Parts: sequence; C-alpha cells; structure tokens
Amino acid sequence: MRRIQVGSALSAFGIGFTVPFLYVYVAEVRGLGASAAGIVLAAFAMAALVVLPFTGRAIDRRGPLPVLVAASVVASVGAVGLGFATYEPAAIVAAAVLGAGTAVLQPALATMIVWCSAPETRTRSFATQFFLQNLGLGIGGLIGGQIVDETRPDSFLLLFSIEAVMFLVLAGIVLTVRMPQAPALNEAVPKGEAEGRTGMRALLGHRAMVQLCVLGFVLFFACYGQFESGLSAYGVEAAGISASTLGIALAANTAMIVIAQFAVLKLVERRKRTRVIAAVGLIWTVAWLFAGYAGLGHGSQAMATAAFISTYALFGLGESMLSPTVAPLVADLAPAGMVGSYNSAFALVKQLALAVGPAVGGPMGAALHGPYIVTFVLFSLGITVLALRLGKRLTPVQDQPSLAGTRVVMRSAPEPAAAEA
Repeated sequence: MRRIQVGSALSAFGIGFTVPFLYVYVAEVRGLGASAAGIVLAAFAMAALVVLPFTGRAIDRRGPLPVLVAASVVASVGAVGLGFATYEPAAIVAAAVLGAGTAVLQPALATMIVWCSAPETRTRSFATQFFLQNLGLGIGGLIGGQIVDETRPDSFLLLFSIEAVMFLVLAGIVLTVRMPQAPALNEAVPKGEAEGRTGMRALLGHRAMVQLCVLGFVLFFACYGQFESGLSAYGVEAAGISASTLGIALAANTAMIVIAQFAVLKLVERRKRTRVIAAVGLIWTVAWLFAGYAGLGHGSQAMATAAFISTYALFGLGESMLSPTVAPLVADLAPAGMVGSYNSAFALVKQLALAVGPAVGGPMGAALHGPYIVTFVLFSLGITVLALRLGKRLTPVQDQPSLAGTRVVMRSAPEPAAAEA
C-alpha cells in the first residue's frame, strides 16, 4: 500500500508541472492560437471518454497492475509528444494519447488500493491517496511555475519531460508491488438486483450503484466542473476578481484540503457515508452563497475578494470529506470480479461531468450571474437529497464500515419492491 501511495503521489507531482500551463503552452508559446488550444484540451478530455468504457473490463480480466503499467507508458509517450509538438495536428494527437493514459491511471490505482485493503481500512487508504495527490499537484505546480518561461519553449519541454519521467517512475514502483491473488472484498450486490448478470448489465441492474453514479455526476458537475470555467468567469465578470486572485483562491482550495484532510477523516470515518456526503451538499450551498455575495452583494472589493476566496476554501473542505467516502463506497458496492468495472464506470461519470460542467457553467458564469448562483445552490441542495436517498439502499456496513468490527445485526439491502414502497 505504501508503494502504491508513493507512486500515485509522484505521478500527481509530475502532472502538476504541466496542467496549469497547457493552454498557455499551446496558444502562446507554440503560437497556435486560442482555438487550437481549445481543440487540444478537448482532445485530452474526449480521449478519456473513449477509453474509460473499455478500461474496467481490462482491469477485471488482466488485473490492475498490467493495465496501470501500460497506461503509465502511454501517458509518458503523450507527455513527450506534447513537449515536442510544434504543429496543431501533432499537439492534438499527443494530447489525446496523454488524456487516454492518464484517464486509465485513476481506476487502475483505485482498484489496486481496493485489492490491498480491507473494508475497515479502505476509508483511510483513499483519504491518504487524495491528500498525497493534491500535495503532489500543488508542489509540482509551484516548482513548474518557477521553471517555466514563456519566451523559451525549451523550458516547457523540460516540464513535459519531468511529467513523462514521473509516469515511468509510477510504473517502476508498482511493478515492485506483490498484489494479493484476490481482492479483499465481500459480495456487495444484494440478491434480486444483479444476480446472475455480468458486465454492464450487472452494473446497470445494481440500483445503489446507479444512484451513486447520478450523485457522483452532480457532485463533480457542481464543483470540479466549475473551478476553471463558470466560477472563474463569474469571479472575473461579476465580482471583479483579478487573475492573480484566482490563483490565490485555487491555492486556498488546495491548502484547505492539505490542512483539513486527516482532521476531517477522524470525524467522518465512524459516521454514515451518505450523511457525510449530505453534509458536503450543505457546505457547498454555503460556498455558493458566499460566491453570490462576492458578485451580487454590492459590498466592498475587499469583502468580495474575501468571500470569493472563502468559496474555494469551502469547496476544499467538502472535497476532503468526500475523498474518504465516495471512492471507498464504489469499491464496497462492487461484487468480486467487477471492481475495475465499477471504478471505471464511476471515473467515466466524473469525466462526463467535467466535460458538461464547463460547457454549461462557463456561459452562465460570464453573463447570467444571478441564475448561475441560484442554479448551483439548487444543485448543491440536490446533493444532500440524493445522498440521503442513497442511504436507504445501502446495508449498514456499506454506509458505515466501522460497524464491521462490532456485533451488529446485519440486514440486507431492501428489495426493489420494498424500496419503491
């Protein structure tokens, strides 16, 4: 587990070197223009949507380790390709290769963590991964910002080369991991929902997982899908926030995650997961109200700036509460032999939300300030409602893994007819 976590953190460290600068690199450093940069970023995202539907089956058939190694090599090739890309077609192809490789890494890593953990330790394992990944991204971004020079394309080649090496380091580290012969899982799909089915039919027949995917889409759409699009546009246009202040707000988000993660973990790991997620919906509702005050409150610029930075910090607090709950819940819902498929399906839902979020939020945040805030306040309240509804479909141990070590009378998840009643 330590090796998996170290490899995950180092790959995030490498990604941090390039992610903040990809648009600037394509549009300005290579002189390809804003439209080409948009196409390159779209190719990066679309590649993930293409490969993720096939990733789960590959993980379940071959195991997560060979899939992770292959994805690391592919991502490394894509990073080097971007570093050398001087023409638009080359940049698009390289971005697609990089996007495909990085998209596969997360479900493969998540499956390795599941295989190497038990239900009672899974919560802390995923929280540690989230903490280390954010720390790696932050440090990588800070160092990359000191290296990069827009007048020197070679400086960007160095950044992409570091990213490529970190992907190979990840592959090298996980190759030293001795995986267990079978994942540490209990059968999770209740009888009557997906019995006798395999593949996508089993997943779509598992109502708790379908509800979790709907909840996950709303979570990522209302938070991550707005960070660098709608919320940024809203901050600039409605609240008069400068570009430098946007950077401070993003730093506040990362700092909150790093500071709060393990303090929050102690509070949430012995509570019901769905109630923790419901609380996140309420926290994000307050965050959007802060954003509303920043742009619509007609206060001083200093107060608007403080409120806007607080919005990002509150999002970070919610993220630190989600990391020990959502990913382990996906794993605990997966039946043996389908962990990779469940992780990949949830990753696909996340990617869809990240694609739709900017498309919807960007124009609204730039021009429809009041409706934008109202819309995402309602989405945040919807998170709370969906989480509480999901709790009715989970067994006590699925919702609260700390009960696994206690003498509790177990009940099965409700049959579909009973649940509907």
